[in-house]
Amino acid sequence: MKPLQTYLRQFLEHLEIEKNRSPKTIQNYDFYLRRLLGWLPKKSTPTSITAEAVRKYRLWLNRLVDVHGDPLKKNTQNYHLIALRSFLKYLAKRDVQTLAPEKIELMHMPDREVTFLEHADVSRLLEAPLQVKTSGSNDTNPLIRHRDKAILELLFCSGMRVSEIVSLKKESINLTKDEFSVQGKGGKRRVIFLSDQAKHWIKTYLTLRKDMNPYLFVPHDKRQGSQKQVKVTKGGVEDDDKPITPRSVQRLVKFYAKAAGITKPVTPHTLRHSYATDLLQNGADIRSVQSMLGHTSITTTQIYTHLTDKGLRAVHKKFHGKITKKAKPRKKKKRKKD
Repeated sequence: MKPLQTYLRQFLEHLEIEKNRSPKTIQNYDFYLRRLLGWLPKKSTPTSITAEAVRKYRLWLNRLVDVHGDPLKKNTQNYHLIALRSFLKYLAKRDVQTLAPEKIELMHMPDREVTFLEHADVSRLLEAPLQVKTSGSNDTNPLIRHRDKAILELLFCSGMRVSEIVSLKKESINLTKDEFSVQGKGGKRRVIFLSDQAKHWIKTYLTLRKDMNPYLFVPHDKRQGSQKQVKVTKGGVEDDDKPITPRSVQRLVKFYAKAAGITKPVTPHTLRHSYATDLLQNGADIRSVQSMLGHTSITTTQIYTHLTDKGLRAVHKKFHGKITKKAKPRKKKKRKKD
């Protein structure tokens, strides 16, 4: 029987070619499974993956600590198990003798906590790029303000993931229409609808730009009036045709949230949660929201439903606990004696 290392390489190729998984997903699976292979004895084969071996591996993961002495989060441990289960399914379909994938049970997780912004907070956040300084100088490049404003408007009006935002190219969006398509997780395409505000600020930002970079959102020099792009280097090679990075988008969202006086942690995904919550609170059905978010399973979308039950609260208040008061019995009048 071939060693596990050989099957792992074939599995990763399978994810790339047959499953059309993103490079990031393949990279994560490679990392999680190589951690398993590093834990198993050298020259292990698929038959080395037994129920007892998995039990000991899970115990090892649960006790593993990082450089700061912190243990692996429970959901991170589950990611390792999900990768292992997918690997075992791949082996089973090829009649390779190993542990049955259904033997892998994920760790029970508490309900996922969803953070979203109220309408007042959203309004203050969206206005922040035009009202605050983005650096210690008054001479902040207006390109940055307009870019950041366009990004925030697009995040809230579309519910797009930050990875989808930074991958957009100028040719991807037709500003004469209110919609365009985007490729999300797993290569799935979905329709994105633009608000009038988002269209206006994207158009304004693109009008100010003079560069030839094909990406919709790009890094800029902070100096006022500068059209020069920040050089993004990879392996020491300078490249002007790079998009703004996901980390930069995360930083700008955090910066403007703080500037707007929002005390809770805010990330690009917070705006995605706010988008979904806003749709449901205003009467959208959950299947439509699932489609607009690009969720494969309705279960993922259902995490928002407990946040949108204001209508149920009103029903509860109106109808619950209304005990009908029984009519008091009439007192019999005493008959006067003659």
